Amino acid sequence: MLIRTHGTRRRTRAAAVVALPLAAVLTLTACGSSDSGGGKSKGGSGGKDKVAQGGEEFAEAARKTASFGSDAKPGEWPRTVTHAMGETEIEERPKRVVVLDVGEFDNAVSLGVKPVGLAPTEGDNAVPSYLEDQAGKPKSVGTINNLNLEAIAALKPDLILGTQLRAADKYEQLSQIAPTVFGIRPGFTWKENYLLNASALGRKPQAQAKLAAYEKKAAQLGKDIAEKSEDGKKPTVSMVRYMPDTIRLYAGASFIGTILKDTGLPRPKNQQVYDLATEISPERMDEADADWIFTGAYGDPKATDRDKAQDSPLWKNLGAVKAGQAEDVDDETWYLGLGVTAAERVLGDLRRHLVK
Repeated sequence: MLIRTHGTRRRTRAAAVVALPLAAVLTLTACGSSDSGGGKSKGGSGGKDKVAQGGEEFAEAARKTASFGSDAKPGEWPRTVTHAMGETEIEERPKRVVVLDVGEFDNAVSLGVKPVGLAPTEGDNAVPSYLEDQAGKPKSVGTINNLNLEAIAALKPDLILGTQLRAADKYEQLSQIAPTVFGIRPGFTWKENYLLNASALGRKPQAQAKLAAYEKKAAQLGKDIAEKSEDGKKPTVSMVRYMPDTIRLYAGASFIGTILKDTGLPRPKNQQVYDLATEISPERMDEADADWIFTGAYGDPKATDRDKAQDSPLWKNLGAVKAGQAEDVDDETWYLGLGVTAAERVLGDLRRHLVK
């Protein structure tokens, strides 16, 4: 049986969830590897159906998350933080933080916090390589879909950060270990999650400054790309991700979708939807065409259909492929990062390819 591992008094009200109803949240996506990585498509029409269909529910998730946080002034403790599971009182500035996904890890590290515990993506017990120099040596506390509560308790955290989508069923137990603050879901709500995490850490002004700097860089990148173009137009960009059971064309309600929107880079029509992604097969690779194609692979590329897809005539005849404008990118930042540090890495990659 788990017991409290610290002596501070706190108050957590989780009975009345102030975000979306849990049943609705859990249907937003078939969750897996960060940005809703793994999972099957809905329906059975040869992969045509959209995965993680959200529409108004996605918009509501973003709006609700933006309303979360604390009214406490900078440096004021204790503070009460509203979040997806209710309200949590945090007695003093957290020093031992456990994060339950890579997004929360990126958020904390970007604010100068070195978490003591991390739940990485499935099959990966390592700190993301792009954060290794800043992150310290966090202990593994299971994975994003299989948390080890005993390992978390053993670290004696004074704050736990996660999301309702990932770990709503563990919230009550986690909140007995330490004050626990949850966003609604990872992915396209990464900016709202960042500000929520920063509120719990007492570092919201720093987070606001980092977001402002990122958005300035994104806007400038968009201008530079347009200026480089002969006709002043920005090229269309297609996002292809190879996964063990499917191939995805990432759309607007995704981490990478928000970054492309911030730069003003247009998408092919079939990716101009407010969902996580659409799914295709190697036999439908013609649907991936755009002026530029950026491809990622989750896990071992050999466990996906990448080689089969890219050996096909459909792939080789795509306009972007013929023009030499199809590039592999780092899945760790483009799809798994889900935080401002990863987002800035993506901007750097886009600049290198589209501006040079």
